[in-house]
Amino acid sequence: MTQETIDPGEIRFFSGSSNPKLAVDIAAHLGVPLDKTNVSRFSNDCLHIQLGDSVRSRSVFIVQSLTPPVNDHLMELLMMLDIARSAAAKEVHAIIPYYSYARSDKKDAPRISITGRLVADLLQTAGATHVMTMMLHSPQVHGFFGVPADPLSSRPVLKQHFEQHDLSGTIVVAADMGHAKSAARFAGELGLPVAAGNKERISDIEVRLNGIVGQQVCGCKRALVYDDEIATGGSIIELTKLLIEQGIEEIWVACTHGVFVRNGLERLAAMPKITEIVTTDTVYIPPEKRHPKLHILSVAHIFGEAIRYNYLRRSIGDLFVYWDEGL
Repeated sequence: MTQETIDPGEIRFFSGSSNPKLAVDIAAHLGVPLDKTNVSRFSNDCLHIQLGDSVRSRSVFIVQSLTPPVNDHLMELLMMLDIARSAAAKEVHAIIPYYSYARSDKKDAPRISITGRLVADLLQTAGATHVMTMMLHSPQVHGFFGVPADPLSSRPVLKQHFEQHDLSGTIVVAADMGHAKSAARFAGELGLPVAAGNKERISDIEVRLNGIVGQQVCGCKRALVYDDEIATGGSIIELTKLLIEQGIEEIWVACTHGVFVRNGLERLAAMPKITEIVTTDTVYIPPEKRHPKLHILSVAHIFGEAIRYNYLRRSIGDLFVYWDEGL
């Protein structure tokens, strides 16, 4: 990692309400203060936000994950971007560790919005001159942004974690075919075979697994199920049942974004064959909601280095999620 530092006088670093812990950790990695953000509501429930320091002619970085309540956090972010632009910031960087609307990436039904693109347009309209995020749901979402956008990879921290395990007899299994390429890259870095679940989504909470494609899991004793995000856990539970039927004795679950809504974490942890659930801190999980099987890995240093490289006008290709996949 570079040893060059950021001049704290040239930047302002703020956090929205969604993930202040990650913002604190990124600021600490960079050696810069986290400036205060004042958030309140008027009597009619409208948000009132004030940035706690002057941003004039500075590079402004605003950290906000689009986690539940998603629309409140999105509105917060849009207001903060608009405030920075209106107060004559030199640059306005939206640091969005979890871009939840990336799941709305295509028009697969009549009269619906491609909301991932709509939100990207709103970010630019509000004042963002640059967007930084992590592990978008699909590669095409990167093209939705009209300003420079950097989707970073969580694979380095996941790889480092699992390299400390005994990987003999393990196969990496993508949760669905859409993430088979990313899973294959991850498996290659660990020196493991790879397969993928053939998933059909019935609704937001219901999926159907029609088998496993790729390397046969027979002969493997352990599966490392790899996905970009887990919300209700429905896909992972169905895949786990299928893997158990095929003789898998132990399952590790890994994802970048541990959203875990509708008791998703509890449902996964209740399955005896699942012995470890690994995610990152792009989504904040309060200590009281964590399960003993859950391991949370920090990506603060990845965002910190990407911000440092951006500040120093250096390439961040080594941190880029699709760069080494030829996409």
